[in-house]
Amino acid sequence: MTEYQEFLQERDQIDYLVAQGYKIKSITENLSGAFVDFEKYTESQVENETLHILTANGRKYFSVVLLEQQRKTG
Repeated sequence: MTEYQEFLQERDQIDYLVAQGYKIKSITENLSGAFVDFEKYTESQVENETLHILTANGRKYFSVVLLEQQRKTG
């Protein structure tokens, strides 16, 4: 898989979670990529998902999503 195709897959995963109502809770970056923790509150519970983002463009993309999320709440 090319790096661009990998980015498209990461972007689609991020977009899917955001569309489902998840918000970025935390980001942990290391040499193997970034782990992005998402959180969604429902009526009776909190749901969590984690994505491992490997590409540089994927990191840029979740940064933009995070900034948009902060702008809406802030």
